[in-house]
Amino acid sequence: MAAAYEKLWDMPLDKRAARIAGERGIPLWFAYLVCAVVGTVFRIAFRMQVTGLEHIRGFEGKRGAVVIGNHVSYLDVVFMFLAVRPKQWLRMVARDDLFVKGGGALGWAMSHVGAFPVKRDTADRSAVKRAARMVKSGELVGIMPEGTRRGKSGKTPELHAGVALIAKMGRAPIVPMTVRDVENIKRHGQHLRFPKVTIEFGNPILVSDFDFLPKEDRLDACTWYAMREVFALNRRVAPEEVDMRELFPDARDFSEVFLQHSVPRHTACELASGHDVWAEA
Repeated sequence: MAAAYEKLWDMPLDKRAARIAGERGIPLWFAYLVCAVVGTVFRIAFRMQVTGLEHIRGFEGKRGAVVIGNHVSYLDVVFMFLAVRPKQWLRMVARDDLFVKGGGALGWAMSHVGAFPVKRDTADRSAVKRAARMVKSGELVGIMPEGTRRGKSGKTPELHAGVALIAKMGRAPIVPMTVRDVENIKRHGQHLRFPKVTIEFGNPILVSDFDFLPKEDRLDACTWYAMREVFALNRRVAPEEVDMRELFPDARDFSEVFLQHSVPRHTACELASGHDVWAEA
């Protein structure tokens, strides 16, 4: 059933990306409907607030980016999608089994808002190549590198370096972000609540800034660093205060590496003006 939507997965969602590529884009009527209805409800019910938008708006019409966040609820993906509207679209990467649930209805809906599948717990090269192609053509791709909802699935969250690989292949920056208090909307055994939800974007990160490391460590270190930025945003602390060994006990710890070697801080405007991806598409 999911294969029926494969054409949509390879179509641009962004109108400008479609024009540049000379391709037909995904029909946007359903995506606009979702943004109008769900977006209105979420903004009212959860007093949705977005901060740090300059870290993503600077890329508008100039280059793509890989947007990453921590994952504690199914709803954080929805907030993540809505946060970049109305000026930009975010294409979410979702596990493949979701596209066949509900007799395929969920897959239809997800595909029509630009989402595409990845095979869970595998090195899904087709998904990596698809995502890299999207960001290279100027689109935003959203990924939850932990691969599972923290504290919900029973699985230990891991760091998947595919995020950095996509950014490298797509010649695009990684933008860390977080959705705060979404886990308080529905806790196990409790009634539905309506906390204020804040989405915050952080400074973009370049994979090339990790070239000082041995080649075999660069992607892992970049992903580790980017996720530390995510949790720093989430907890409103300095990145150095985030205990990554506690969060990812099975991952290699790069704390000492970054104590000895600082990584440059960038802005979206700086990166967007420095390299015009659209001219190469």
